[in-house]
Amino acid sequence: MARDTSPVCKQCRREGLKLFLKGDRCLTDKCSFDRRPYAPGQHGQKRTKFSEYARHLREKQKARRIYGILEKQFALYFEAADAAKGITGNNLFNLLERRLDNVVFRMGFANTRKGSRQLVSHSHILVNGKKVNRPSYLIKAGDEIAIREKSKKVSSIVASLEAKGRQGWDSWLEVDAKKMAGVIKEIPAFTDLQLPVEPQLIVEFYSR
Repeated sequence: MARDTSPVCKQCRREGLKLFLKGDRCLTDKCSFDRRPYAPGQHGQKRTKFSEYARHLREKQKARRIYGILEKQFALYFEAADAAKGITGNNLFNLLERRLDNVVFRMGFANTRKGSRQLVSHSHILVNGKKVNRPSYLIKAGDEIAIREKSKKVSSIVASLEAKGRQGWDSWLEVDAKKMAGVIKEIPAFTDLQLPVEPQLIVEFYSR
């Protein structure tokens, strides 16, 4: 399975904001973005005036990095969103939020999307009682996501759920931390996601 192996802290610095790609570490004084809040490279501290194209590109890159998706795959999601009825930008994030690895992350079974992809790929996750090991699997409203019985004592899952329990879950999720299972009550609207992204700029990037 192809994956992005670039340093995640440099990704945050390139986009000029915390993408929380390392989970709780991003909230500590070890966060690289807090120590060096400028773009990586020898010219990173210089002021840069972005062109319209650069603004569109940065917005697309930001969304792609938040969800941990490679370039070609992200473009395919955009094509599907553009072909569907409704607002293209909203359709795009609807698809991204429905990815199994994202739902596992939202439910708190892992503290990063990278970690949730590993859980899915290593067959720790059940969807409606059946093992699914494909991170890109699209979840529907009403689907039940659960940790398989043999994996319920994995320390990273337990710790992540405890941390998520202190923060609280999103309103469109119903999670039983003791059973390590949850249900998607509804697919959230983009306005419910509170993402630092402007979908229209991404649409304009692909429409140029």
